[in-house]
Amino acid sequence: MLNLNASTIFSEAIAEHLAVIRQLQAQLPMLEKIADEMVRAVLAGNTVFWFGNGGSAADSQHLAAEFVGRFRRERRGLSSIALTTDTSALTAIANDYGYEDVFRRQIEALCSAGDVAVGISTSGNSKNVCAALRTAREMGAFTVAMTGAGGGVMATTAQATLCIPSQDTARIQEGHILCGHMLCDWVEVAECQRRTSNQKGKSA
Repeated sequence: MLNLNASTIFSEAIAEHLAVIRQLQAQLPMLEKIADEMVRAVLAGNTVFWFGNGGSAADSQHLAAEFVGRFRRERRGLSSIALTTDTSALTAIANDYGYEDVFRRQIEALCSAGDVAVGISTSGNSKNVCAALRTAREMGAFTVAMTGAGGGVMATTAQATLCIPSQDTARIQEGHILCGHMLCDWVEVAECQRRTSNQKGKSA
């Protein structure tokens, strides 16, 4: 029988998680910068794109869904796309060009100046994420990297880099989704304030 010890698995994970999350206080200026760019984009009718591999692909889909659906409040759907969901596009691009191009090619086809492109990678070195960020930046989109400690290559590729202060993939992913939820909250509040302001203007 396996000798499982709750204190060394559960308790240590909780302690590590809390230690990482507490350090995010230092990232608040960067979070605000990214949130402001997302607000600018969605209020102007632009799109927020998300992309990454594995768990980061799941995070991309999760966060895009929060924009298109809702996070906490009733409001209009906000334009956001995860580049990880179209299996026909992903497999065709990988087959014809190579896996390194699966996000870059979609950015080339779908992205416009004024959009926001968010690449997610715990290492910060995923080649296909880096390639898409470079193309998005060349096209005039605001580029964001969500990474782990150090930032990797993505830290020198994107215009804004959010580094979760950990080398542990699980802790980094937990930090990413918390930061993603905070960004959703910020953007949603801004959208609701815009709607309220417009309604007041019409009734004046």
